[in-house]
Amino acid sequence: MTAVIAEPVRPRQQGGRSAFGNLVRTEAKLLVREVVPLLWGIGFPMVLLAIMGVFSHGADKSLGGFSLVGSYVPVLIGFTMATFALQGLPIVLAGYRERGILRRLNATPVGAGRLLGAQLTVNSTIMLLATAGILVVGYAAFGVALPKQPVGFLLTVLLTAAAMLTLGLVVASLASTGRVAGAVGTMLFLPLVFFAGLWIPRSLMPAGLLRISDYTPLGASVAALQHTMTGQWPSASGLAILAGYAVVFGAVSWRFFRWE
Repeated sequence: MTAVIAEPVRPRQQGGRSAFGNLVRTEAKLLVREVVPLLWGIGFPMVLLAIMGVFSHGADKSLGGFSLVGSYVPVLIGFTMATFALQGLPIVLAGYRERGILRRLNATPVGAGRLLGAQLTVNSTIMLLATAGILVVGYAAFGVALPKQPVGFLLTVLLTAAAMLTLGLVVASLASTGRVAGAVGTMLFLPLVFFAGLWIPRSLMPAGLLRISDYTPLGASVAALQHTMTGQWPSASGLAILAGYAVVFGAVSWRFFRWE
């Protein structure tokens, strides 16, 4: 009896896994073909890292004891995540909805939910690969020490990715078209990377500006990542802020996301 019941279930499960894998591969290929997002999300941070490396001259007390290039490694990690979460994911999903792709997929056995999962998988994977690339280039080319608290670093990176991707889903949920999603994503992107310290390092921010930065997703992320680079465990408040953003943004996107 058990064998008779189990046999029909297995092909459906395998078919679901196969459909999801095909979607992941397809979305990855489409992303790779988009040269501009890759150049902006990966190429630009690498170029900026190289520039900072050239002008870096050892540890600087005004930068919290980091070298110039070392202080920018966490900032560039946040920059990369914000790029793909706010200027990639929402545009693609809102564009799919605008063209009726999500609605048509929802009427098939594949389901639009798997496409959403594929987008999240592809973007989170490229975020992690870009993070690893920034660390490797910083270490190999400019002597930036690898995080001395790797577990805390990985936890912070995962929470940052979750917070940014769920924020991207909020934009995709509320934007009516891909163009609107791009505009809203850019409007969010610029202040977030500012508070992360892209233009003014956090250690040089006035006290009031620094307090605001501490409560933004990327500001909290950069502070936590800097702690892990010196061997400290990220502060509980910083991790709680990132987790809180992920939960709130996830709940909002779940409530308002539309397939058509």
